[in-house]
Amino acid sequence: MVHLLAYKLFSCTVGGAQRTQALLLNVVSGAKAFAWTFCFFLMVASLAIAEEKSIPIFKDGEAQVVKGFEDPAYWIREDLWVEAEFDSDGDDRLDRMHVSVTRPRQTQTDGLRLPVVYVSSPYFAGTGVNSEEYFWNPKQELGHEPDPRKAFAGIERKGMRPIISKSHQTKWIPRGYVVVHSSSPGTGLSQGCPTIGGDNESLAPKAVIDWLCGRAKGFSLPQGGDPVFADWSTGKVGMTGTSFNGTLSLAAATTGVDGLEAIIPIAPNTSYYHYYRSNGLIRHPGGYVGEDIDYLYDYVHSGAEARREYCNCEVRDKEMLEKFDRVNGDYNDFWAGRDYLNDLEPLKAAVLMAHAFNDWNVVPEHSVRIYEALKSKQIPLQAFFHQGGHGGPPPMKQMNRWFTRYLHGVENGVENDPKSWVVREKDPQDRPTSYADYPHPKADLVSMFTKAGAPGAGELGVTAVADQGIETVIDNYSFSGDSLAQAESTDHRLLYVTPTLKHPLHLSGTPKITVRVASDRPAVNLSIWVVSLPWNGRKDARITDNIITRGWADPQNHQSLTSSEPLVPGEFYDLSFDLQPDDQVIPAGQQIGLMIFSSDKDFTLHPEPGSQLIVDVSSTRLELPVVGGESAVSNAFKTGAN
Repeated sequence: MVHLLAYKLFSCTVGGAQRTQALLLNVVSGAKAFAWTFCFFLMVASLAIAEEKSIPIFKDGEAQVVKGFEDPAYWIREDLWVEAEFDSDGDDRLDRMHVSVTRPRQTQTDGLRLPVVYVSSPYFAGTGVNSEEYFWNPKQELGHEPDPRKAFAGIERKGMRPIISKSHQTKWIPRGYVVVHSSSPGTGLSQGCPTIGGDNESLAPKAVIDWLCGRAKGFSLPQGGDPVFADWSTGKVGMTGTSFNGTLSLAAATTGVDGLEAIIPIAPNTSYYHYYRSNGLIRHPGGYVGEDIDYLYDYVHSGAEARREYCNCEVRDKEMLEKFDRVNGDYNDFWAGRDYLNDLEPLKAAVLMAHAFNDWNVVPEHSVRIYEALKSKQIPLQAFFHQGGHGGPPPMKQMNRWFTRYLHGVENGVENDPKSWVVREKDPQDRPTSYADYPHPKADLVSMFTKAGAPGAGELGVTAVADQGIETVIDNYSFSGDSLAQAESTDHRLLYVTPTLKHPLHLSGTPKITVRVASDRPAVNLSIWVVSLPWNGRKDARITDNIITRGWADPQNHQSLTSSEPLVPGEFYDLSFDLQPDDQVIPAGQQIGLMIFSSDKDFTLHPEPGSQLIVDVSSTRLELPVVGGESAVSNAFKTGAN
């Protein structure tokens, strides 16, 4: 009897309306009658549910998960090629970008139109080998031509159509969005050449947004093909992504393209000069000693073999290798063309920046410099910062409110929310503390002065001390920065330390170093660390790894970033430059240390050890952005202060 009942229920739901008439005409007794009656009501309920269309739902200013959008089995997946306005691979045809779309079935069955969350990347189709074998050799004498770098043989594209990537789908599709992915030029099945910050990498996502808004052409094939239209799109687009993907969201926004309403760039590289150089110094991203922009080009170049030779010749060899200047590290037109700070004028999208203060791959100045520049524009603007490393999105609630407001058009008041959100040292990532702005509005730069003490530790205090003479660092890249900071005595760094903090000290903003230096050679590396001592050895960077901030500079660029000049041995030069932005609370019981040394094993070139970096101690000053200014510093060192 149970099997018969199950069969009747199954046959009813499968047969649908065709069995309704038989059900009404065959009224029988007992279990059979019950089975058919139950089946009838089940069918009616199913039809009623089917007639109830799924639409976006909002509560407390946030898009909610809609059951009808939730099941991936019912998502529609398709891919196409969007024609851009450039020909970057020299084949006399406009390049087409490979695009994939994932959308709720209701956009097909019910004519539902939805906004789009869009992610573009050079990484979706695979990457090259992350190996020192293909990096530049960091053992390069300063001011000398480097040895040639070994290039990749090629990248085999991975992935199967129509799916480019599944990222962000489970987060946004159930909340009433279409998710779109595209491969950037010269990667995957997208045509063109990768340029690593060139104009085509801004214009490519612009073309996709134009297609989503009905202004650009889409096709079913990379050449020829049938037209494809985004008739399911409302014309409201938001972009997001981490690292290079976040860079491309900012790049698209700098075109001023209509329809791009909001972006959430996470740890974006906003200037390739600031990624591979610092104040005239050749500097590598943390963890990638020897990497430079031509390596990144090889690393992502997964595009068509047929155009690879052209791209390698015209972009990598003629453009990058001839202009990126791996001898002097000066800022030039090549780097200026890959600095999005120079392209912000057309930007009109709402911007929610996200970055970590302990990100030593894409250092925090990348987001802070853009955030500061955008304050003068009349656009919605927020920043989310945390204490971890590379990556880390804002809390879902914050992103949801951002996209709900600017893509769905729900008036949730997000534009009136606090501008700055910082995850405090021991708090969960999704529980940031809000502030009126970044830096903290009550933060002021406080000058800290040095007092000689080499080869041990000198003093760092708020009172300038005259006639301190000079102290000398003997360069040796083989000693890591953390080992130098922990050494009681060494000739390979200078260390100046404050008294022990009696009370916590809140830093918020961009520290600045002023130093007068000389060298016994025409070129020398200059590295600055600000550290919290004693060294605790903890690996959890979300608490602190003892590094407050860092900075690097080439004394040869003491007058200009665009023009360096060899140092006259023994002659002193004045330098003043920003360190990396920060926002952290230094706990009581710690000391703040300023460390000056030459070659940084993890970031700079590795010249032959032995050169001398000479520092005029009395002319050295560290400016720290302290919440509460000088009074806060004074109170932090006082016993019993509040």
